[in-house]
Amino acid sequence: MAKLPRIALGAWAWGNDGTFGNNLKSEDLKPIFDTAMKNGLNLWDTAYAYGMGTSEKVLAGFLKGLPRESYLVSDKFTPQAADYSSETAMADMIEMQLELMELDRFDIYWIHNVVDAPKWTEELAKYFEGKDNVPLLGVSNHNLAEIKQANEILKAHGLKLSAVQNHFSLINRSSEDSGILDYCKENGIYFFAYMVLEQGALSGKYDTKNPMPEGSARAETYNPVLDKLEILNAELKKLADKYGVGMAQIPVAWAIAKGTLPIIGVTKENQVLDAVKAANITLTEEETASLENVADSLELNVIRFWEKEMK
Repeated sequence: MAKLPRIALGAWAWGNDGTFGNNLKSEDLKPIFDTAMKNGLNLWDTAYAYGMGTSEKVLAGFLKGLPRESYLVSDKFTPQAADYSSETAMADMIEMQLELMELDRFDIYWIHNVVDAPKWTEELAKYFEGKDNVPLLGVSNHNLAEIKQANEILKAHGLKLSAVQNHFSLINRSSEDSGILDYCKENGIYFFAYMVLEQGALSGKYDTKNPMPEGSARAETYNPVLDKLEILNAELKKLADKYGVGMAQIPVAWAIAKGTLPIIGVTKENQVLDAVKAANITLTEEETASLENVADSLELNVIRFWEKEMK
């Protein structure tokens, strides 16, 4: 498999499932995809659950005709979307997704969350055991005990856990506090950080005078705490000015400095260009610690409905 870039691009919003309150069309997203590929950001993260195949279809349309080695696809098995009555539910889901995306393989494949995760991890292991072109196998939204359990299940089939994907940001560091980041480092496991920008709350775009548009799930979470977020965003602005970049690049640079691979959701071209710049910023240890001190002092809880504290 090709080397992973420093940042992955997320196509969650491309599913138009209401999470972001957008109505995105393929023709609007194509220039975003082209800009990313041109700049070497070629790792795309999607899931069937993002609009029940909508995100995958949109991405597949853009990938069509490109050399297979020129891009990387990260996709997921979502237990809630599986047919529990079928003994071949795992194989059915993977093969349906490959067909939908017109691919012969995925580069990374995840168990999306912990619903019956040991059962599904066992099924995942059985499916890939002995196969050629096994993708990096990962788990998402798992705590440390669940991650260790997944690794043991895979090892019993001659495979290994290669990736963990959790919500991780300046205002949600529970994957660090619980020892997950250290475990990943010690065991050669990639840690993918999603929601590094907290769905735009740490981008500098929103404040008490300019709240998130009502009607989206993110507005319900972040609008009530925008006064606190303004304090953190002021610190992000200082560093952004120092490095001559936009504010949204600093939380991403922070996540890279923590040894993680951030997944950035992209719905505009400038977000891709921001990601390119963020990948080239190296924050000092002092800057990283200073940001964390301010973030911790706000005592925010932004754990979302699909996840939990990683303890």
